[in-house]
Amino acid sequence: MTERPSIPETVSWLQDRDYYNGQITDHRTLSGQSASTSSLDMLPAVNAALDRRGIDQLYDHQVQAIKAVRDGENTVVATPTASGKSLTYLIPALERAVEQNEKTLYIAPYRALINDQAKTFQDYADDLGYDIDVGVQTGQTKEAEKEQLKREKQPDIVLTTIDQIHLSVVPYGNSSRNWEWLFRQLGTIIIDEVHMNRGHFGSHISLVFRRLNRLCERLNADPSYICCSATIGNPVEHASTITDQPSESFTLIDEDASLTGDEHWLLWNPPLKSEDTSDGDQSSEIESQESNSADQRAPVGNNPGAPVAPDTDNDSSQPRAIPHRDTVQGGERRSHHQESVRLFADLVQRGYQTIVFTRSRQGAAQYAERSDRLLRGRNRDDLAERIHAYHGALDNDPRIELEEALRNGDARGVWSTEAMELGIDIGTLDVVILDGYPGTRMSTFQRAGRAGRGDDDSLIILVGGDDPLDQYVMRDPDQLFDGDVEAAIVNPENEAILPDHVVSAADDWWLEPDDKKHFGELFPSVIRQLKENGRIQSVDERERILWGTNEDDPQLNTDIRGIKGQQITLQDRLNDDTIGELQYQSAMRDAHPGALYTHQKRTYKVTDFDVQNGEARLESEQTQAYTEAITDKEILIKDSIKRGTVNWNGIDVKKTLAKVAVTEQVESYLYHDNLKDDNPVERPIDEPLPPAEYTTTGLVLEFPNRLEAAVRKKATDAEGWGNALHAAEHAMISLFPREVLCDRADIGGLSIERHSQTTGGTIFIHDGFEGGAGYCRAAFESLHSLLEETRSLVTQCNCEEGCPSCIHSPHCGNANRHLNKQLGEVLLTASRAEFQAQ
Repeated sequence: MTERPSIPETVSWLQDRDYYNGQITDHRTLSGQSASTSSLDMLPAVNAALDRRGIDQLYDHQVQAIKAVRDGENTVVATPTASGKSLTYLIPALERAVEQNEKTLYIAPYRALINDQAKTFQDYADDLGYDIDVGVQTGQTKEAEKEQLKREKQPDIVLTTIDQIHLSVVPYGNSSRNWEWLFRQLGTIIIDEVHMNRGHFGSHISLVFRRLNRLCERLNADPSYICCSATIGNPVEHASTITDQPSESFTLIDEDASLTGDEHWLLWNPPLKSEDTSDGDQSSEIESQESNSADQRAPVGNNPGAPVAPDTDNDSSQPRAIPHRDTVQGGERRSHHQESVRLFADLVQRGYQTIVFTRSRQGAAQYAERSDRLLRGRNRDDLAERIHAYHGALDNDPRIELEEALRNGDARGVWSTEAMELGIDIGTLDVVILDGYPGTRMSTFQRAGRAGRGDDDSLIILVGGDDPLDQYVMRDPDQLFDGDVEAAIVNPENEAILPDHVVSAADDWWLEPDDKKHFGELFPSVIRQLKENGRIQSVDERERILWGTNEDDPQLNTDIRGIKGQQITLQDRLNDDTIGELQYQSAMRDAHPGALYTHQKRTYKVTDFDVQNGEARLESEQTQAYTEAITDKEILIKDSIKRGTVNWNGIDVKKTLAKVAVTEQVESYLYHDNLKDDNPVERPIDEPLPPAEYTTTGLVLEFPNRLEAAVRKKATDAEGWGNALHAAEHAMISLFPREVLCDRADIGGLSIERHSQTTGGTIFIHDGFEGGAGYCRAAFESLHSLLEETRSLVTQCNCEEGCPSCIHSPHCGNANRHLNKQLGEVLLTASRAEFQAQ
C-alpha cells in the first residue's frame, strides 16, 4: 500500500490549508477493537475453502449466527459494515445444499449487490468440490437464460431481487414449468440489507412476503429466514414485520466481534456566506484558489502517484483549537459540495483512497468531474484519471471494473450515491467523506464503515449542509455518537396498497377465508370491497370457499417501488423526445404550466399540460431564471385513531393520531430572474391543474388559546400566530428522521390558525403517501422528544429571521414565506409559569 501521512498529521494539515476557517466543529476518535473468535465444526471442504482465503477462525458473532440457523431459528444479523455478515448466510446455504439437498433463496434490493454476492457464492461453491449450482435472475436476465435456470439448471442457490419475487417467482411458484421445484425444496430465505425495506416501499415488500409465505404453506415448505441489517433501533421487530414471522422466532446477533482500527471523526461545517470572501462562483473559486495553492510540493521520491510530502512547517503538536459547539452559528452557509470537492482532492493527493457519499446520481457525476478538473489544475493528471463516479444505474461491465479497481487500489477516489452503502465488496478504503448528513444515524455509520483496513486507522469527515438536521448534528454531535438509532417502519395494513396485493395473491393461488392469518384483520373487508368492484370472484367449489381473479397479471399493475397514481410524461415539444416521467403530484409542483424545469443541466419551460392524456410539453430555454410552485393545501380529519396530550412546559397540548384526507393544488408560482433574486414575482396559473388528493395517516397537535395569546402579545401584525405555527411545523418536520428512518421529503405538513375540526392553532404532520407509511404512527408516542429537539434547533440557531439551518424548508408550498422565527421561539419556549406571572 502507498505510504501516506498519519491521520492525526493530516487533520492538523487540513487546519493549515488556505481555505480553513474554523470548519471543524468536532473531532473525536472512536477506539478500535481486537477480534474475538470462536471455533465451529464445519465440513472439511468448507474449512479448506476458508483457509485458502486466510480465514482460520470465525468471529464470535458469525459463529452465534450460524449455530442459530443450524438450530432452525430465524435469525437477524445487525452488525456494522465490513463485519463479515455474508459468511453468516453463505456457510449455512452451502451446508444445506450439500447435507440436506435444500435450496436457498437470496433476495437483495439491487442488482449490483446480487451480482457481487453471486460471484462470492459461486467462488466458494467451486472451491468445495461439490456439485453446487448458483443461479441469478434479475430484470436484466435474458428470457432464454431464465428458462434454462428454471427448467434445466434448477440451482441450489437462487439470487434475485424483490421485484422478481413479486413479478415472476411467486406468481408462477405453483407451476411445474416454472418455480415449483424451488418451493418444494426451499430451506432458507436470505433477506440482505433488510433495513432498506422500509416506509412505503417496505410496506409493499411486507405484503410480497406474505404472498410468498402463503405459497410456501401451500407447497409444504417451511424455510427459515436469515435477515442481514445495518444497525437499526428495532431489528427483530422490523424483520418480524417484513417476513410476517413471530418476533419470538428470531435470534438477534448484534454484538460485533470483528477486528477494527481507530476511527477519526471530523464534523466539518462550511463557513457562513456572510463570512465568505469568495466571489460566489463555486467552480471557478475552487480552481482559481487551488491551482495556485501552496500545496504544490513535490511528491515523495520520483513517483508521480505518491502522496505529497508532509508539511514540515506545520507543527502538529500545536493543533488549532476547535470551536465549542455553542459557538456554531446559524445562517446560510457556503455549499457543502464545494467543501467536499476540496477535501476530496486534498486527501486523494495526500495518498488516501477516498470515497464521497452524495445524494444524487447527477451530483456524483458532476462532483467527480469537478474533482477531476481540480486535480488537473494542480498538474496531477495521473490522479485525475483515477477518479470515478458510482451509482446504481451504471451498466454491469463498467460497474464491475470500477469495483475491482477500488479493491486493488487502481481507483484512488470515487463519488457515490447510497448504492455503495450496501454490502458490495470493494475492499475497505482510507477515508469516507459524507457530503451532507445522510439523514439518519443508521446511514451515517453504515457509510462510515466503508473506511478502515483491519486495524488501520480511518478518517470520516461529515460535511454539514444548510439543512436543519445537518446543523442540529453540527451543534450537538453527542446526539450523533451517543443517541438511539432510528427505528425502521413499515405498514402492511396500508389500505391503499393491500387490495392490489390481495388481488395479486388471488392470481398466485386461490384465496380462502383462512388467508386472514397472512393479510390481517382487514382481509374480510378487503375481500368484500374487491368482490363488489368485480376484481375477484367466487370459485365454484362445493366444500370450500375460494376466490380467484380474472385480471391478467395484476402484479404488473402493482408498482412496489412507485406511488399509485397517474403518471405524467414530459415531452420535448420541438423534437418530441421524452424527457422523463413524473407522478402527478410531483408534476403538479415541478412541471405546471409556466414552470421552468431542469433536466440534465438543460432548462425547459412548460408550455402545455394535458391532464387527460397524461402529458406535459416543454420547450428548451436559455435562461438563468427559476420558478417555485405555490401550493394550496387542505387537510380534513376523517377518523381519529388514538388521542392523548403532550405536557409541554407545563402546558397540555392535545395530540391525535388520525386518518386524514389531504388536498393539494397549485394555482400560482414565483418567478425568480436568477439565483440571487430575492424579490420574485408571483404569477397566477390561468387554468389551474386539478388538485391532488390522497388519504393518509397524520399527527394533529392543538395548541391552547393562552399560548396563542402569549405569541400575539409579542407579534407586530395579525399574521404572527400563523407564522409562528408555520416555523414550528417546518422545524419539526426537518427533525422527523431522528425519530424514524425516513427522508424529510416523505413527510408533509400544514399549520393553521383556525380549523373547523380542532380547537386553537393546529399543526398537522402527515405521511406523504397514500394509505400512510407508518411514520406518524411510530412517532406518536415520541412527540415530546421531537418538540424538545425542535426547541433546541430553533433557539440555538443564531440567525435573526430564520434560515435554511432552522426553519426554511426546500419543500415548503409557500416558498418559505409567512414564517417568523422569533415568534416560533416564543411558541416553543413559553411555559405555564410565564402565563401565571402575566
